[in-house]
Amino acid sequence: MQGVERADRELLDAHALVGHLVPAGSVFAFLAEHRQDVFPDGEFEDLFPSGRGRPSIPASVMASVLVLQTLHDYSDRETADAARCDLRWKVATGMSLDHKGFDASTLVYWRKRLAASDRPHRINDAVKDVIEQTGILRGRRKRAVDSTILADAVATQDTVTQLIAAIRRVARQVPGAAERIAQVCTGHDYSQPGKPRIDWDDPQAKDALVSALVNDAGALVAVLTEAELEGDAEVAVALLALVAGQDVEPAEGSDGTDGRWRIARRVAPDRVISTVDPDARHTRKSPENRRDGYRAHVAAEPETGIITDEKLTKAAGTKNSDPAVAEEFLDAEDDPCEWYGDSAYGTGDLRGAIDDTDADEAVIKPKPVQAPVEGGFTVDDFTVDEHAGTVSCPAGNTRPISQKNRVATFGALCRDCPLRARCTKSKTGRKIVLHQRDDLLRQARRDWADKPELREKYRKFRPNVERVISQIASIGGRRLKLRYRGATKNHAWLTRRTAVLNLRNLVGRGLSRTAGVWVLAGSAA
Repeated sequence: MQGVERADRELLDAHALVGHLVPAGSVFAFLAEHRQDVFPDGEFEDLFPSGRGRPSIPASVMASVLVLQTLHDYSDRETADAARCDLRWKVATGMSLDHKGFDASTLVYWRKRLAASDRPHRINDAVKDVIEQTGILRGRRKRAVDSTILADAVATQDTVTQLIAAIRRVARQVPGAAERIAQVCTGHDYSQPGKPRIDWDDPQAKDALVSALVNDAGALVAVLTEAELEGDAEVAVALLALVAGQDVEPAEGSDGTDGRWRIARRVAPDRVISTVDPDARHTRKSPENRRDGYRAHVAAEPETGIITDEKLTKAAGTKNSDPAVAEEFLDAEDDPCEWYGDSAYGTGDLRGAIDDTDADEAVIKPKPVQAPVEGGFTVDDFTVDEHAGTVSCPAGNTRPISQKNRVATFGALCRDCPLRARCTKSKTGRKIVLHQRDDLLRQARRDWADKPELREKYRKFRPNVERVISQIASIGGRRLKLRYRGATKNHAWLTRRTAVLNLRNLVGRGLSRTAGVWVLAGSAA
């Protein structure tokens, strides 16, 4: 059953005895005074529908603990220790000085209950209610978007490790699979963890092992294909099939039918990097800077730093890209906004989504256009007539735009063109590929060049979101590393992280409660 805080204070109440030691204006001091106002017990009653059993830790206390844990980036064990030994935590959560705290598993218990509920992000929702009451965003219609990569909580696995781990996972999660593995998988003893003992410096030995593992994986998937699987068992078999194909290719001189395989001389675009956390992905900030993990996206009001939306996604994939998630943020806003973003957000799709609202405005740095020849003609030197469906080149040649893929091919017209050396190096001539919203992309580049006030607005407001990103992704100069597995659990963490950062922002602005309403310093009637 749900526990509730006592109305009367205990003899050794930490707030009464040492509350004066907690710095005023800190999140600790704020929670000491207002945790029950921000996180009332009634908002958590649905987590304990039976009404029977031992009373839980009061919801206002546990919500405050989760807030402080996320703020300080503590593990569950570190959080339990802090609640037992740190006076600031005892004051913030209403515990007595001699309170023994709770076991670290209690935090897992509460997170699971929240995740399984109809409102898994209610801590974030509670802070959003506070933000709305203060009116800090009233009339502020600027939104800056950005993202950052957060390292995952697992080690990246190589192909051999993944294949063995995936087969062992099938053995654990699929009923009867262990017997099938013993029958059809002969390339390795899968009852033993770890890599086989081979000469890893010998390419032939390595290819032979990869071939054996891939063939074992294929044989196991084949015998389990007709089985009626569901839940974890179905996921385990699907994951095995995926890792068996993503990193390998037929060996030299083979088409794969003879069972000879090798590690592929390429990188799969959406490669699973760990069977322990199948949602984690590779990504790159540059050709030299590879990162593994997840991508945290945020939208923030740049003048106040208040985070208005957030989403954690896989680090790779078109639907997880910066502009794709920004479209989701756009759809979630009830009122028109000015959207600020760097060139990663300067796609035709996002500009089109903003333009289609007839009210929102894009203050987004355009993506630079590249010339095939250094110092030569770019796509902006070609004239597009959408009405006529044609493209004219700098030499005056005109070609139709194909309806299927919006490509204008100049081909043979480039052969004797006097401007060819400045236009293309292709033997088959220049091709112009146009986005469906090419008109918006061209207009954005013209506006960026012709309107200094647009660039000034960008320089003034867009960089502010980088401060928000830094607060999300680091603490005390240390880059944060995610503590959970899977996009769902890590998204839940991100919502708590943005909630506590918003709450700290408001507390710093003098957040208080007057006549049952949240107000900021200087805004009370």
